Amino acid sequence: MMMLRLNQTEVTEFVLEGFSEHPDLRLFLIGCFLSLYMMALMGNIVIIALVTSSTGLHSPMYFFLCNLATMDIVCTSSVIPKALVGLVSGENTISFKGCMAQLFFLVWSASSELLLLTVMAYDRYVAI
Repeated sequence: MMMLRLNQTEVTEFVLEGFSEHPDLRLFLIGCFLSLYMMALMGNIVIIALVTSSTGLHSPMYFFLCNLATMDIVCTSSVIPKALVGLVSGENTISFKGCMAQLFFLVWSASSELLLLTVMAYDRYVAI
């Protein structure tokens, strides 16, 4: 009787190879990614604060804009912090569960953004 051998390999972590070709550019990339991430966060927080605080902006379009800003925060916060940690510390690994969580939040927030943009376009079409 022949016994079948199954592959019992289990993936526990992934190695990220994003910026390993140019290690001398790490400081420049940290500055660029950190400044872009902070501008994205601050811009979206300002949009959310303005829409929620001003009663004149409580129309459907601004409601969708506020939700779009929230989804943009989730989308950028699911990827950029891990990239920054990798650039700062040089640790270029991510656990399997961490990778799946990052992928889930990235796909979920990006698809939600596309759905919101579609609804906003339809809202403008109906308004016109």
